[in-house]
Amino acid sequence: MVRVLKGLFPGITVPLRHRNNWELLVAVILSAQATDKKVNEVTDRLFQKYKTLSDYTNADRAAFEQDIKELGLYRSKALHILATARIIQQDYGGELPRTMDEMIRLPGIGRKSANVILGKAYGVVEGIAVDTHVRRFALRFDLADATDPSRIERDLMELLPQEEWFGFSYRLIMYGRQICPARRHDCRGHPLTAMYPPAAGRWVSAAQAGRRRNRTGAVVK
Repeated sequence: MVRVLKGLFPGITVPLRHRNNWELLVAVILSAQATDKKVNEVTDRLFQKYKTLSDYTNADRAAFEQDIKELGLYRSKALHILATARIIQQDYGGELPRTMDEMIRLPGIGRKSANVILGKAYGVVEGIAVDTHVRRFALRFDLADATDPSRIERDLMELLPQEEWFGFSYRLIMYGRQICPARRHDCRGHPLTAMYPPAAGRWVSAAQAGRRRNRTGAVVK
């Protein structure tokens, strides 16, 4: 799978537009339950208004909420971003932390987001970002034995050498977006399914797959 994905997507890019590490963090928080396209539309304006970290620490929360209101969960996202800005300025001298333990203590940052930020900002790879695409492919291709993202991450980390972690996640996400979307379709001729034909007939949701596995221990097809 790694070889096929590298052939399809030789380069690795973060689709969220940003000019520095802080803007990367902001964009990642904003991307929860939102498309990259919509996030980029919002941040194109946002990053022109808020140009420095101090602009965020001094921002009015109500006004900031309005600036990102087009995105879902905008109130909690505003709270997390502005709180994180103060922490970054006060505790880290304006620079993002460089470890997973520090990163996941920031408001609004979980392991998936931390993996994205650390990998892109510093080349620090401590895990695998498990989004909805990575999750569904892990289940369809029998790469994981549980539906919980943290369990899936551990299973993938055991299967893959560490130097492949960052690239595998991004390429699988691109594969899901450009080649094999989540909606039901005929994917028997797709590159990865051709390698593992049983995956072609697996359209059960991740939640249903988890319930079936828990009851029977069998793979859902």
